[in-house]
Amino acid sequence: MTKRSFVHIILVIVFLFSCNGTAKEPSVAGTFYPADREQLNDLVSEFLLKAGKSSNERRLIALISPHAGYVYSGRTAAFGYKEINDKDIKNIILIGPSHYLAFSGASVYTKGGFRTPLGTVRINEKIAEGLLNEDADVRFYPKAYEKEHSLEVQLPFLQKVLKDFAIVPILIGSPTRKTFEHLISELSEILDEKTLLIASTDLSHFHDYSTAKEMDSKVIEAIETLSAVKTEELLRTGKGELCGGYPVMVTLEAAKRAGANMGVLYNYANSGDITGDRERVVGYASMGLYHVLLTDKEKEELLQLARDAVTEYVLKGNVIGKEVENQKFKTEGAVFVTIKKGGNLRGCIGHIQPVMPLYQSVIKNAVAACSSDPRFPPMKKDDLKDIDIEISILSPLKPVKDIEKVQVGKHGLVIVKGMRRGILLPQVAAEFGWDRETFLDHLCSKAGLRKGEWKTADLYTFTAEIIK
Repeated sequence: MTKRSFVHIILVIVFLFSCNGTAKEPSVAGTFYPADREQLNDLVSEFLLKAGKSSNERRLIALISPHAGYVYSGRTAAFGYKEINDKDIKNIILIGPSHYLAFSGASVYTKGGFRTPLGTVRINEKIAEGLLNEDADVRFYPKAYEKEHSLEVQLPFLQKVLKDFAIVPILIGSPTRKTFEHLISELSEILDEKTLLIASTDLSHFHDYSTAKEMDSKVIEAIETLSAVKTEELLRTGKGELCGGYPVMVTLEAAKRAGANMGVLYNYANSGDITGDRERVVGYASMGLYHVLLTDKEKEELLQLARDAVTEYVLKGNVIGKEVENQKFKTEGAVFVTIKKGGNLRGCIGHIQPVMPLYQSVIKNAVAACSSDPRFPPMKKDDLKDIDIEISILSPLKPVKDIEKVQVGKHGLVIVKGMRRGILLPQVAAEFGWDRETFLDHLCSKAGLRKGEWKTADLYTFTAEIIK
């Protein structure tokens, strides 16, 4: 046996032991960040000290963080980690791209921990193993982690800002639709007040400075509005770039299902800002995905917007044009607008899925409710007197796994069977005093189905923020 072969066998054995309950050694200490404990500690501390002030007013559900060498992206990454400094977060779901090994689906590291010069971070083995799913192509590919840096570079920041936490490391290869659906569904259920999702990605690669900024601004805007559809379109058409595109899209969808309704940019830079070389740069962004509540003033603004849209269309046949600055209104939202006159329904139309910014959805559905509800004739001038307008902002749909958990008055329902589908908002059941089975039978009627057909149909539940 040659010396080289012997060394290779020893390395394989060491790695296999690291996958079986002991800590995985760092792959990029000394290249992407300092290998010396004291130097690394000082560098990360300096980055955090210079980052902006954190906000404690909103619930942070996910971070998007860069993963280049610290000299290039460390300053930007620090802005995101400053947001969770000393927070009571116990679990970090780390999701990033596989740069060095191609594989189908996703890989979850399930045993032991990850070591950096600052110490060892343990893996939440229960959560990690619970994510494995052969049918969805979610397995553990040990070799994917041998050289990978996208997750590792996040760890020293986490070790500085959190006290006692565990990680769930996920690398994405070439995911199938089932991979996406499985991860999004499972992660959205895991995310709570003490669990944070972090997507690791850089932005555009190796364009000149101005081109990079233009491309990156489009991607950042799509993420701010929580639009996985726009993000995918930018990546598909080459108008934007994310080396962690798949992880970001999983994060966007999982965060939305967990309640995120607004994205925030903390900091953007590219390598040209650091090196001065603006011919071939790489872009970096630090962002947060939050759940935020509408203020009373903002609710009044949306109601007035709906009323203005109805008035303008009924009187002049025009759809109002309006631009807004409020980021909450720019985020994609699924909205129903209900019009009542004298306490009786006069029109109700909306979107089940978020397909446009919240404010545009309010305008579009307010116009549709006053003019296109097939149950009523279009409203006329005299109909504008004494109308009440109600806006329902829907949460993402979740499949109903247990009908007993549907709460009348809290949950709305969508039913799908073949080509037939129907929706009832949560307030409808409360207004009529229905029990659960009556609610379900009326849902069937709405979809043109017979009573009881909900038992063999696909059901989805949602909640709604009701503004009236």
